[in-house]
Amino acid sequence: MAKKAGKKANAAFMKPMNIGPKLAEVIGSNPMPRTEVTKKLWAYIKKHNLQDPKNKRNIKADDKLKAVFGGKAVVNMFEMTKLVGKHLS
Repeated sequence: MAKKAGKKANAAFMKPMNIGPKLAEVIGSNPMPRTEVTKKLWAYIKKHNLQDPKNKRNIKADDKLKAVFGGKAVVNMFEMTKLVGKHLS
């Protein structure tokens, strides 16, 4: 039974999510699983050099990410996950 529960959790985790308009400006608007959302978000952060060099867990938001992060200029990785979740349905 434990194996089945594990598969269900994975299936839900891999389910394509709808992307909200503010997040779509950063990663695109096509539905995608949370794992892909996270990958694309990190690719954007690295491409635009938005990680704090002194503390790599902190992300310095540009204008597009501020909209996603509820206006916050800096968020940590864990807070980012929670804030991004608000833009997925």
